Amino acid sequence: MSTPVVVQGTPVSPPLNNNYGDGGTGTGVTESMETEQQEPPKTTGCQDPIFAVLFYLNVIAILVVCGTYGREALNSSDTGMNYTELVYGALVFGVASLVFSAGGLLFLMQYPSFMIKAGLIFTGVMALVSCVYIFMMPGDMTYKAIYGSLSIIFFLITLCYIRAVWSRIPFAATNMITAATAIKANLGVAMFALFFAGLQVVWLVLWSVAYSGVWDKTYVCGNDGCDINYGYLFLLFVSLFFTQQVLQYSVHVIVAGTVATWWLTPMNSGCCSKGVCHSFIRTISTSFGSICLGSLLVAIIRALQMLANSARSNGDGNFLVCIAECILGCLASCLEYFNKWAYVYVGIYGMSYKDSAVAVMQLFADRGWDAVIADDLVGNAILLTSLVSGLIIGAIGIGYAGANAEFSNMTGDNSWMAFLIGFTAGLSICSILLGTIASGVNAVIVLFAEKPQEFEQNHPELSRDMREKWHEFYPDLTLM
Repeated sequence: MSTPVVVQGTPVSPPLNNNYGDGGTGTGVTESMETEQQEPPKTTGCQDPIFAVLFYLNVIAILVVCGTYGREALNSSDTGMNYTELVYGALVFGVASLVFSAGGLLFLMQYPSFMIKAGLIFTGVMALVSCVYIFMMPGDMTYKAIYGSLSIIFFLITLCYIRAVWSRIPFAATNMITAATAIKANLGVAMFALFFAGLQVVWLVLWSVAYSGVWDKTYVCGNDGCDINYGYLFLLFVSLFFTQQVLQYSVHVIVAGTVATWWLTPMNSGCCSKGVCHSFIRTISTSFGSICLGSLLVAIIRALQMLANSARSNGDGNFLVCIAECILGCLASCLEYFNKWAYVYVGIYGMSYKDSAVAVMQLFADRGWDAVIADDLVGNAILLTSLVSGLIIGAIGIGYAGANAEFSNMTGDNSWMAFLIGFTAGLSICSILLGTIASGVNAVIVLFAEKPQEFEQNHPELSRDMREKWHEFYPDLTLM
């Protein structure tokens, strides 16, 4: 018999590579014997340590740049800009983002079904707004006819999607309720989420100082215009997104491990329980390299996307740059979606990034859960909440620019630029805090697939509710 893998202080059986997609015929004695012969995954020691080293080097580099060039840029600038106001603005937006993100988290936990419905309706409204905007904007009629027709098709597809998945909202809401229940039973997770969101504020300030110093030294203007050093800009963007992704996925892994503890051994739950503390320790130690690996991959793609956007905005690119920006955005989104499932296994089993990615995709492929992954209704609710928080911080950005002449000068007296700065800061920080709900739901889906019997034993009421909703809307997919 294989020895259980001890993760986050809780005995968790290793993931099994059983072929449950064979119509449910492989559940007899033969399968049990094969299961007994399988070896548990090797989860001892640090996973992917080299990428943790790269992360530490990234942080050290930004600190060195801050100390070398940042202070000088804050005190005096050849471009005539007061970069101190950029740092003050980052601090204001960061604190405001924490406050409104915490409110959004509480609202999501209290009204899950309402927020899922609102998120679905929001996708339809945005598709309609896009149609109206394309037809009303000035420009060539041929352009409006082509893109307008595409927008109408997209709007109709969105309506069909809403109609198709509306009946599945109860199951999605049950997943969110279960995740919220696990988080409420381990409120220390929310504290760690706030901690990492606070680190994001600190990082935003430090990165702003470093960016100011590099920009002040490399941004050169002459008679032929201004030149941007895209090499330095790329490295800065990689650093920004690398750290942001690491902080976000750290919360994801902590929540996954804590939910697994609550799922299997609820007696270990509590505000500062063993499950919460051990999840945190595991995240910042043995699993940290795996977190850094996936985060770096996303950061590189996002940095290339931002580089293409900067080149297009500076007039240094053509339509090929627009195409590249679009492709890079799609690649980054696909990788982020892939990562969120892989990191569930990192949090539950302490596996490496590669093994986790293979295990979670194999699980859903074998059991026919691909439809459930595609039916990620909870993401719409979280996206809507994050956008609302971003819009509020963006509005604060406009107000801050109106009240602060120096900051307004930095944005070129452009209210939209002030709004964009606030919106970006709010959306980034909110994504970390609201990641507790998203991560909890992802962990619930994986654990419900692998260990429904333990769920029934430890949380019978929630289990019965999920089973009823599951069999009602997915009658062809069976449980263990």
